[in-house]
Amino acid sequence: MGDESTSPVHVYQEIVSNKKPKVAVVEALQEFWQMKAGRKDSHLRQGALLIYEAVPSSKPPYVCYVTLPGGACFGSFQTCETRAEARKSAAKIALMNSVFNEHPSRIISLEMIARLVSEAEDSLNQQTQEDFVDRSAGVSAYRFMLEQNVGKTVLEFQEVMTVFQLLHWNGSLKAMRERECSRQEVVQHYTHRRLDDDMRAAMAIDWIAREKEKPGVIQSELKTAEQELDNLRRAGRELRFPKEKKDVLSLARSQIDERKHLVSK
Repeated sequence: MGDESTSPVHVYQEIVSNKKPKVAVVEALQEFWQMKAGRKDSHLRQGALLIYEAVPSSKPPYVCYVTLPGGACFGSFQTCETRAEARKSAAKIALMNSVFNEHPSRIISLEMIARLVSEAEDSLNQQTQEDFVDRSAGVSAYRFMLEQNVGKTVLEFQEVMTVFQLLHWNGSLKAMRERECSRQEVVQHYTHRRLDDDMRAAMAIDWIAREKEKPGVIQSELKTAEQELDNLRRAGRELRFPKEKKDVLSLARSQIDERKHLVSK
């Protein structure tokens, strides 16, 4: 991949340009991650695998997502009249973030950990004493998790971070704490867990149980997740956490609908 065509300035200019692109962004993104996966110090467990996901639609505007090898996800941020345009738009914003991610300031270091933990601690100042104790334990776990990933870039750390965001959102971390699982045990176990269909299915079961206790909660949460995802996608932001929330809730809803259909037969 040529230095000029993939330099940060060149890629950023194309992101905001309405002119016909000079860089084949889908191919450039693939080549970029193949180059990263081939390095001796690569932390990528899945090599250079890029996963594109087109949102089913019979008419424009079309939407596409791309998940990068480190777990980060980006979506088409422009209004796209064709599926090919949507794929290119997703690749374009992903390539921009991938290039920016190579900056030394994006590599997890002891200095970065100290800054991130300090910011997290500052956010506790306005909490009640009960919340402070609860969230202070969360900050300690956050520090421990970061320390296990020194040397990785922020995007390469994304899937690990998303797993813990989902565990918190789903109530799983609270349940593990009530079972007196230690912070180290939880972090060490889930740091090496992939976000896969089994994990999504387990969380969907939790939401089906909540739906029985509070009818309508899945639809309400799903509406919020879809709106959050749409807003962040249009803004060109990283999407893995809101997209996974939507996928878990959609799975839970589809399973409930399927059971209702079977009962009605």
